[in-house]
Amino acid sequence: MSFMDSRASFAVVGHPNKGKSSIVSTLSRNDSIKISQQSGTTVESNRYKIDTGNAGFELIDTPGFQRPKKVLAWLKKNADSADQRVNAVEKFINDDTCKKMFPDEVQLLTPLVQGAAILYVVDGSRPYGVEYESEMEILRWTGRPSMALINPIENDSHVESWKNALNQFFKIVRVFNPMQADFSKQTALLEAFSHLEPRWQNTLTQVVADLKTDQQMRVYQSAELLGALLTDLCSYQYHQKVLSESQAKSLQPLLTKQYSKWMKQREKKTFDELFNIFSHTQCQLEKEDINLPPDLFDSEQWYAWGLNKQQLATISGMTGAIAGAAVDAAVAGHSFMLGAIGGGVLGFTSAWFGADKLVKLNVKGLPLGGYQAIVGPIKNRNFPYVIIGRFIYLFELLRSKNHADRSRILLSENRLKEKIETMQKTETKELHLACKKLSSQKPVPNLVDILVGLFVGITE
Repeated sequence: MSFMDSRASFAVVGHPNKGKSSIVSTLSRNDSIKISQQSGTTVESNRYKIDTGNAGFELIDTPGFQRPKKVLAWLKKNADSADQRVNAVEKFINDDTCKKMFPDEVQLLTPLVQGAAILYVVDGSRPYGVEYESEMEILRWTGRPSMALINPIENDSHVESWKNALNQFFKIVRVFNPMQADFSKQTALLEAFSHLEPRWQNTLTQVVADLKTDQQMRVYQSAELLGALLTDLCSYQYHQKVLSESQAKSLQPLLTKQYSKWMKQREKKTFDELFNIFSHTQCQLEKEDINLPPDLFDSEQWYAWGLNKQQLATISGMTGAIAGAAVDAAVAGHSFMLGAIGGGVLGFTSAWFGADKLVKLNVKGLPLGGYQAIVGPIKNRNFPYVIIGRFIYLFELLRSKNHADRSRILLSENRLKEKIETMQKTETKELHLACKKLSSQKPVPNLVDILVGLFVGITE
């Protein structure tokens, strides 16, 4: 039997406007599903098949109960005993009169008759009421395995009273906020359901394993994106042929503008690709939110995203000292560590030398006549950390942002130093040496492997 034949199927059911579509959106990682505060957004059952690689499952977004008391009354008239209840529900969904009188309930119950399990959703911020018992009783008549989810839409004021009621109808009751539930809570639902429906146990176990593998793959894919972005931004030069050196100088503002424009577009392209990795298509970023700092040549703007002066001086001293120590070894220590000391000082001064002119204009003569004006690259030592800080921060936002959450993403100050401190000392040294090479426009062959260490603490 293929995994397609044993695909677990869950119908998300409940009263209107309790977050059913939000739960489907989060669990399916699909932010194209319509979500609204108004009742009746879902008017018919919609099926969403999720393939995880080696397995898969299905979520069915259903309309809300509209007339449960009358539906339950109809069912009771058509079933004299418990053994007739499942047949009564099947008769109900196939009855032409019922289809006209109770279209929402027919849509809701059809996937259950066809074999789907039940995810019953209630709002934990609203009081429990006896009117919900008709809904739960109807669901019990289907005989399908079931779980209740308490969605605290506004607050958790009434969660406990809901638990007391739901535990009488459902074997598993969980509090689940689709806007905030992290990856572990999402996979926990699938793991819990495997105990209710034994024939899906192997499939759901594989689904969870696939999802965890996918999480790891997203980390490596993100590190690849960041590595390519770092290499491009740290090495980019803008070239323009000119007639004379004086013309090159007069065109410097325009050339610098073109240079800056390319840098911003290159970062935006990477951000768009990061959105795709996490399957976020409906999130919004204002243009000013994804630009590099407002003044590309004002290094003071970079402290929020890269490292501050003290941190950068420490790192520059460390990487410079490493270079100096190599000189000491070459002369068998006769310099009495003057190489290490000198290297540290050199590392500090080079990190800030020319900080007031981050991008310089170079003019070179061409072999066949004329000149070439060259703007860039940025050689400031903090620049690679700025790029890393912005990317890592967006990565964190997207990784933790559930697909039911359609609010705008706003980039604010980053704390890159805290991320670096989570890395092992050897990894930290490798990162700083890599950034030093990048700021000097030197290749870093193992850059992606070095960057992966930055993401580990974020995803665990």
